[in-house]
Parts: sequence; structure tokens; C-alpha cells
Amino acid sequence: MRKTKNKKPSKLIYFIRSKRTKFGGAEVYLDRLSLALKDAEIQHEVVNSIFPNFLPSWLQAILFNFQVLITKKDKFYFSLDRITCPDIYRAGDGVHRVFLNVENKSILNPLHPTYFYLEKKCFISAKCIIVNSLLIKNQIIDTYKIDESKIKLVRNGIKIEKLNYDIAFDRLSDEYSLIPGKKYILYVGSGFKRKGVKEFLNIVSKLEYENVKAFVIGKDKNINDYVEIAKEFGIEDKVIFTGPRSDVNDFYTIADIFLFPTHYEPFSNVILEAMSFKNVVFTTRQNGASEILDTKFIMNSPDDFSVADKIDWLLSNTKELKEIQGANRIESKKFSIEENLKQTLNIINEVIN
Repeated sequence: MRKTKNKKPSKLIYFIRSKRTKFGGAEVYLDRLSLALKDAEIQHEVVNSIFPNFLPSWLQAILFNFQVLITKKDKFYFSLDRITCPDIYRAGDGVHRVFLNVENKSILNPLHPTYFYLEKKCFISAKCIIVNSLLIKNQIIDTYKIDESKIKLVRNGIKIEKLNYDIAFDRLSDEYSLIPGKKYILYVGSGFKRKGVKEFLNIVSKLEYENVKAFVIGKDKNINDYVEIAKEFGIEDKVIFTGPRSDVNDFYTIADIFLFPTHYEPFSNVILEAMSFKNVVFTTRQNGASEILDTKFIMNSPDDFSVADKIDWLLSNTKELKEIQGANRIESKKFSIEENLKQTLNIINEVIN
């Protein structure tokens, strides 16, 4: 099959993201997109903040906006951050006003009015807004009355990896003494409160299937509190908190079920990643990624504990479990980073021309 070349933009594209980190969802997406652009031989530059991390978050946001504003000139900005001068804005961080209602944080924190100002200016100034879910599209329209025609849907894209269960199992067995035949449930994400780790632990505690182990991967400043919660639920022997890991693909590979009871998520990369590694995936309708799942895998809320019965049934019925895992692998290939790049470049070219 002949490979179709992506049309190269007529201008150099500057991708705007203040932070550089290995674990942030937008940063991981941008890293994948940048590699795909290089493979397609499309020149681009990534612009990060020049200011130190020890500054307060609200001040970093203001200074970064000033940084990109004074260097804009005739440059074409594809921004993944809330700034006042984007040509295209990819709203991967969602809508801050909605997020704030979910998190129930104090409005007295100067970061929030800073984000409110930047967010409103960003949505108004952008020639085009890219969203990764209909959830976020509707929230932008409802919150800021943005014209629907200005908003384009482009789902997240991932790298489709080769699978090797035996190698992953052996590597993790050295550290965690994995047992053949045991079932594994996985959570991946940092920021445990919003992303539902307490609910994850509660659901695991309600499972009747005994031969199971759960992994919680990610960082949180209050991780010890969640270790205590696992003890309170009586599942300390069933749950392992690993902290952040660079070998997360090995955990995806050995997992059977991926459970992500988040309170708010524009579109979690981890949902696609887990599907691509043949996990059965459950998440909440408050996650934009739920839009690509069948309704029976969507929780009505983070504390929709009826999911425990569904997980129990799947863990006890290996044939059905394997069929869904295989179907998820096939479905995930529709969301490759190459397909994401193709759709993104089409929008970039439309805006430039």
C-alpha cells in the first residue's frame, strides 16, 4: 500500500508549551507529535518557558505569555498552553472554569484568575481551536459562547507499540514476583484525587474475584495517604504503589483490566495506551476518552461501584476477557499519532491559507 505524504505547511510551525516533563499528558502528546513531524520531514520548533520553576505558577503563566507575545511577530503559533496570541490553540488542558468546579479549589489563589483571563483571550484570539473530545467542545461553547464552526475535533494520537508479554512479565517478575495465571488491574496517572485513586481502591476492595493484584502507577505528594486508604479497605496485600515509572509499557502489557475512575479529564492518553496493550478499559463519562468506548465500559461517575460486578465477571470469564482485549488493540490503531498528524496538518494548512 502506497504511503500518502502529509502536505507540508508553507510556514514554520512554532509549538508552544511552557513546561518540559516526561509525565504530563500534553507534553507526552507534543513529544509524540514532534517525532512524527520529524519522520515526515516537516520542520518545526518547540517553544518552552525560559523562566525558572521556583516562581509561583501564576507568575510563570504571566511571564510565559509575555515571552511568546513579544517574540510572535509573523510567526505561526500552534499553542498547547493558554496564551493571548495563538493562531491555533489545542485545548488539551480542558476548560479551567469547569476544572475548578470539579476540584473545588479556592478562587483566592491568583493562579485561577490568571488562567481565567488567559483562557478567555486564548479562545477568542485563536483562529481555530482543536479539541480532543466532544466533552471539551461543548464546555467551551457553554462557558465562553465560542462559535461552534471555530472548533475542530482531533482525537489524541499514540504510538502503536509491538507487544511482547513474556519479556514484560519476566522483567516485572524480578521486582514484583508476578504469578502466572493471576489477573492484574492497572491504574496510571498522577494527581490521585482528581483522577480517582480513592475510588479505584474502593472498587478493588469490592471485587469478589480473589486471584488478583492491582498496580497504582504515578506520583502524588500525598501518596502515603492512599497507602493508608488501601489498608482501611483491607486490600494492602492486593495493591502495589509503584510511584512514577519509565517502564509503564511493561505494566500495560501484563495488565488485564485498566480502571480509571477520574473526576475530570479532557481525553486521557492512558485510555488509548491501555487499549493498545490489550487491556479491557473502564473509565467515567467525565473523561472525554469515554466517547470512544462502548457504553458498558463507561462509569456514570467515579463512585459508580457497579463496575466491580463487571470486572468480576470478566476476570472469571477468560474467553470474553480475551475477545475484548483483542478488539481494543484493533480499535486503538485508529488513533495512531500518524493519523493525528494527518488531521492536524490539514487544519494547520487551512488556517495558514
